[in-house]
Amino acid sequence: MISIEDVTVAYGGFVLLDGINFHISEQDKIGLVGKNGAGKSTILKMICGLQNPSSGRIDKPRDISIGYLPQIMEHNRGRTVMEEALTAFEESRALEREMERVQAEVAERTDYESESYAELIQHMSNLSDRLAISHSEPPEVQARRTLLGLGFRDDELSRNTETFSQGWNMRIELAKILLRQPQVLLLDEPTNHLDIESIEWLEGYLATRRCSIVLVSHDRKFLDNVTNRTVEVMLGRIHDYKVPYSQYLELRKERIAQQTAAYENQQKMIQKTEEFIAAFRYKPTKSNQVQSRIKALEKLDRLEIDETDNVTLTVKFPPAPRSGDVVFKGSDLTVGYPQKVVFRHADIEIKRGEKVALVGRNGEGKTTLMRVIAGELQPFEGEAKVGHNVSMGYYAQNQEDVLDKKETVFSTLDRIAVGDVRTRLRDILAQFLFRGEDIDKRVSVLSGGERARLGMARLMLQEHNLLALDEPTNHMDIKSKDILKQALKAFDGTLIVVSHDRDFLDGLVDKIYEFKDGRVREHLGGVAEFLSARRLENLQELERSAAQATVQAAKPAETQQKMSYAESREKTKEDRRKKSRISFLEHEIEKQEARMKAIEKILEAPGEGDDIMELTREYLECKRDLDAKTDEWGSLID
Repeated sequence: MISIEDVTVAYGGFVLLDGINFHISEQDKIGLVGKNGAGKSTILKMICGLQNPSSGRIDKPRDISIGYLPQIMEHNRGRTVMEEALTAFEESRALEREMERVQAEVAERTDYESESYAELIQHMSNLSDRLAISHSEPPEVQARRTLLGLGFRDDELSRNTETFSQGWNMRIELAKILLRQPQVLLLDEPTNHLDIESIEWLEGYLATRRCSIVLVSHDRKFLDNVTNRTVEVMLGRIHDYKVPYSQYLELRKERIAQQTAAYENQQKMIQKTEEFIAAFRYKPTKSNQVQSRIKALEKLDRLEIDETDNVTLTVKFPPAPRSGDVVFKGSDLTVGYPQKVVFRHADIEIKRGEKVALVGRNGEGKTTLMRVIAGELQPFEGEAKVGHNVSMGYYAQNQEDVLDKKETVFSTLDRIAVGDVRTRLRDILAQFLFRGEDIDKRVSVLSGGERARLGMARLMLQEHNLLALDEPTNHMDIKSKDILKQALKAFDGTLIVVSHDRDFLDGLVDKIYEFKDGRVREHLGGVAEFLSARRLENLQELERSAAQATVQAAKPAETQQKMSYAESREKTKEDRRKKSRISFLEHEIEKQEARMKAIEKILEAPGEGDDIMELTREYLECKRDLDAKTDEWGSLID
C-alpha cells in the first residue's frame, strides 16, 4: 500500500536516515521504535507528505486517506468539545460530494475496457466502502462514544476547547482523527497525555480497528497490545520484525548472538588461514595450497555484526538520609485553587521506604497533592504534615517552565551545585548523555527528552530521602525508562510518582492513590492489582444497577445484601492492607538484618578508614528499627 524506497535524510554532513526500505501493507500495525532523535517522527512526517527525503521516494495510492497525530500541534478555539469533534465528519461530507461526481462520470463514460475506466470503478468502490463505515451510526453518537473513551465526562462536552489544557486538546485532536476512520493512522506518542483508563480504551480501539497503523510509543505494553510488527530505527538504518515489541526484543537478542558467534568462528578461520599462508608462502612444495587459500580469502563473504547504539543513560541516586517513620500525613484534606476545589476529605499516609503511585485523570489533583507535599500549596481544610528530617527532591512535569532557557546545560547544574559535587558535574552530565559540546547547549534548544534528562540530573546533586516525580518518563525512550525504573527500585528512600505508564509502574510501586471525581482512594498492591480491581468493581456496579432497575420488591432483603456486600468489601480491603504491610515489613526486616551482619563483619576486623563510633551508632539504630518492625510484623501475623 505504502512503499518507502531507498530513503535518505541528511542535514548538512549529518545523515539521519541512510537508504531505508520498508513496506506498509493493509492492516499492518507497526510499532516504530528507537532512541529519541533516531528519526521516527521524521519517517511519519515523510509518509504523510509534511517533509521530503533528501533522496529516495515514498509511493502511496492516489486516494489513500491518512490520519496523522504529531507530538506538538495547534488547537482550534471558539467551539465546544462536541462541535470540534464533529468537524471530523466534514471529510465524510466531502466523500459524499466526490461519490456524486464519480457516479455522474461513470454514467457518461462508454470506454468500458479502458484502464482509466477500471481505475474509476475501483475509486468508486473505495469511496463506497469508506462511506459505509462512516454512515454506520449518527455522527453525534460516534463522537460522544469516542470522547468519553478518551476520558471526557458528559458535562464537559459542552465546554469550549480553550478552557482545557494542551493535553486535553490533544485528546480532542486524537478523537477527530479516529472519527475520520482513515485507511492509515500515523500516531506519534499518542499516550503522552492520556491516563491509564484512556490508554486502555485506545489500545482496545486500535487493536480491533481494520486499518494500517504506524505507531511511535515508549509504552511497552501499549505496543505489545496494539502492534503485530516492529520496525526499529537505529543509527540511520532499520531492522524489520514481524512480531510485537516484546517478541522483537527476544528475536533481536538472538540475532545479535547468532551474528556474534558466526563472526567469531569466521575470524578464527581467517586467522588460521592467514597463519598458514604466512608460514608456507615461500615453500615451493606448498605453493598450490597457499595460492588456493589466498583466493579463498579474497572470495570470502566476510560477516559483520549489526552496528548497535549502546550509549545509555546511567542513573544511580545517592543514599537516602534517614527520615521519620511517617514521611507525609494528610488528614481530611480539602485542596484546590480559588476558582475550584480539586479534591475533598482525603486521608493520605506515606511511610518511610514506601513507593507510591498517584494515578487518575488529568486535572483530578495528582500534581496538586505534589504541590501540597512540597509546601507550595496550603489545603483549604484538614492538616498536611511532612515527617521528621524529610528532604524532598521534586521533579516537575513542566521542565520547560522550571529550567531557565537562558542557561546552558552545564551552568544549570553549576548554579545549584555545592561542595565536592562541583568537581563531578561533567561526570554527572555524561551519565545523562550530555557529552562534549552538548554541555554548552542552551536549555532553549534542548528537545523534550534532553530537558527531562537534565531535570533528572538536578535531583542527583543533593541527597534526598523523598523523591516526588511528576510524569518523569513522558519524553524518555524505552531503554532510558527501564534504566530509571531500576534506579528507583534500588533507591533506599521514599518515592511518590505520578505516571500513566503501566509498564513503568509495574513492579516499582507497592501502593496506589487513585484520584477520581473529587475523591482520593487508597489501593494496596501494584498497578496490575489496581487495574484488575478497577475492572471488577466496574462490573459489580453495572450488575447492581441492572438488578436495581428490574427488581423493586424485597427491599429489606436487598438492604441486608448491600450491607453484607459493603462489610465483605471492607474486610477484603483490610485484608489486602494487612497483607501489603506484612510484605513491606518482611522486606525491611531482611534489609536491616543484612546491614547489621555487614556491620558486624566490619567490627570484627576494622580497617584504618573505618569509623568505629559511627558504625556502632548505625548498628544500634538498625537494631531499634528492626525490633520495632519485628514487633509490628508479629502483631499482624497473630
